[in-house]
This record gives sequence, C-alpha cells and structure tokens, in this order.
Amino acid sequence: MKNMGYSLKQQSGAMLLEALVAILIFSLGVLAIVGMQAAAVNNSTESRYRSDATLLANQLIGQMWTGDRTLATLVANFEGGQGATDGPLYTAWLGDTSTAGTVQYALPVTNAPAPYVKFAADSSVEIRVYWKAPSDTGSTPHKYTIVAQIK
Repeated sequence: MKNMGYSLKQQSGAMLLEALVAILIFSLGVLAIVGMQAAAVNNSTESRYRSDATLLANQLIGQMWTGDRTLATLVANFEGGQGATDGPLYTAWLGDTSTAGTVQYALPVTNAPAPYVKFAADSSVEIRVYWKAPSDTGSTPHKYTIVAQIK
C-alpha cells in the first residue's frame, strides 16, 4: 500500500497554529470570567445599598412607632426633605458621613436628593430614600419608597 499521508514539510507549523487557537480560546474564557466577576461585584454593591436604604427607612418608622404618635408631634420631629422644615429626629437620622447608622454614612448620597419624609392627615407616612453609587453612569438616582400607617 502506498502511504497517503502528508509529508513532514507540508505539516510544519500546524502544531504552532493549534497552540495559538487554544491560547485564543482560553483567553476568551478568562476575559468572560473577569467580566462576570465585575458584574457580580457591581450587583453585590447595589444590593447592599438597597438593603441599607430599607433598613434605614424601617429604623425611622420604628422610632415613630415607639414615640409620641400624635400627628403634630410626628410632623415636628420627623418630617423633612424637599423643602420641608427638617425635624430634629429627621436631622439625626440623616446624620453625616462620620456617624454610623445614618443615611449619609451608609449610602452614597452625594449626587442624590435628600431623603423625603412626609405625613398625611390620616397619620400615614411616606419615606423616600435616594442614593447614587459612584460607579453609576446614569443621571437618575436609585430610590426606595415605603408607606406606613403610624397610629
């Protein structure tokens, strides 16, 4: 039988080409994993901000429920944001960047509106907490809104 294979001269460089294709496929896989890791870190950070906003709003509602629940007292102590006269307990809850457990300490609120606390005549309260992560490229800040009945 006659050997039908290619001569060695015709096959020179085939192994090098296969190695380059393998390196290309491996590199694409590594880049995909790095991209997924970056997305996971971003989603984790956003989730933390959402849970902090929820915790802070519920903390303020808890303070309202445990104090004097007359509407005039609630408005005087807790109402604030968006042009309202900020009550002392609203101001303490808003805090600053050096006080743990406050809105400005827990959330990146540099380019976001101040939190909004507004009471209705039926003693219901609406609380809006805004934040904007430093990595956010959009102009719209994130918002968490909760409405509760304080009686």
